[in-house]
Amino acid sequence: MLVPDTAFEGCRGTVMDANPGMLHGMAGRIVEEAIKFVAVCARNPDTGLTPSRIVDEGWHALILHTAVYAELCDGLGVFVHHYPGYDPTHYDPSILDRTRTVIAELGWEADPELWGPPSDETLVSVAAKCQHAPECTIRPMPTPQPPVV
Repeated sequence: MLVPDTAFEGCRGTVMDANPGMLHGMAGRIVEEAIKFVAVCARNPDTGLTPSRIVDEGWHALILHTAVYAELCDGLGVFVHHYPGYDPTHYDPSILDRTRTVIAELGWEADPELWGPPSDETLVSVAAKCQHAPECTIRPMPTPQPPVV
């Protein structure tokens, strides 16, 4: 397990707090997918991966639990930074396809219901409004990079 049970429950609670009425099981699925996503980003730094909007909600919860997130990244050997962006006109389904493929290559199954397009809120509506477009796919960095001016 990449995140201890008590830490997982805390992150699940954060997802539920941000999304009133969300079921316990759904919040857990979202956090599970976020953990998978961070792990595949750490192991595939040059692949250009991105979460779905629903999975991004779980990633936000992990990040809010700073000690949990730092320990997760330490265990993976690299800190996976979050580069938020929101421009639904730049949505590229091939990025989510690539991310799901990499998850499968590491021996996990991506929860197909949680990896849909940004407009697919028929399953669950989430507070996260990030849309990671091609210009802001996730790039893990073992050391901080200077800001681009």
